[in-house]
Amino acid sequence: MRLLGFVMGTSRLRPSLPHASMNRSIDAMSFHQFTGTDDYIASQELRDAVNVAIALEKPLLIRGEPGTGKTVLAEAISADLGMELLTWHIKSTSKASDGLYVYDTVQRLNDARFGDRDITDIRTYIKYGALGRSFRSDQRVVLLIDEIDKADMEFPNDLLHELDRMSFVVDETGETVEARRRPVVIITSNNEKELPDAFLRRCVFHYIAFPDHDLMADIVRVHHPDVEEELMRQVLIQFYWLRDQPEVRKRPSTSELIDWIAALRRAGVTSAKLEEKLPFLGVLLKREQDLESVLGRRARTGRYSSN
Repeated sequence: MRLLGFVMGTSRLRPSLPHASMNRSIDAMSFHQFTGTDDYIASQELRDAVNVAIALEKPLLIRGEPGTGKTVLAEAISADLGMELLTWHIKSTSKASDGLYVYDTVQRLNDARFGDRDITDIRTYIKYGALGRSFRSDQRVVLLIDEIDKADMEFPNDLLHELDRMSFVVDETGETVEARRRPVVIITSNNEKELPDAFLRRCVFHYIAFPDHDLMADIVRVHHPDVEEELMRQVLIQFYWLRDQPEVRKRPSTSELIDWIAALRRAGVTSAKLEEKLPFLGVLLKREQDLESVLGRRARTGRYSSN
């Protein structure tokens, strides 16, 4: 808690006020805004990271291996805080300006040649992106910038520039758009490439570790509340065994585990059958080499795991 107080105290966005002891309890209540949802189990460390980012009005950078709930976190924050969610899926060709708006020249040209629309009003051809819509919103929104590491190296710093200004000019119309409320910005990364230090300094960071056995059981119960305990036990044994195999390059994720359990239950597979074989491996393993290595172990030893 001492570190948390230091971070908040040194923020330029929200300086502390003298003689504010009467407001401390109110401030504490307003700080703990995100508490998780029934459908999303968040650790205390993750809840703290979200609430620090909201309090400091800084982007929250979330890293973790695929399937740990990075993207779904933004949906949970949106649901818990009652804010609209705007999503920007980053591609290798994405530019920061694309998130603000694009001028649809192709549509205007088509309308001029084939349509009967009035093409003199350029504003009808301005298509605002998720970042631009978050600036234009009258209410505070949650803005998810998904998989930022897919873009080129210039993108993070360009994005930071736009988030710092919180305004932009639509060149084609001369209109200036100024943000009414700073959005809650959630940025996800699969750590495919390093992000610039200047960008990292302006973010609150959290790494979502892969769930341990007990937390995973809680997550499974959210999606399969009536799953049999013995089936749960055997499923988790086999799942974590698969993840621990050094030959498996793409380890199965939480979402794939949820799907696997659904397939097992619909097919009527019992825990006893799981001790003999692992059906529907294609739900968990998505690389041919991974499947071959697991099936090869079965052929050599007569079983999949050591249990």
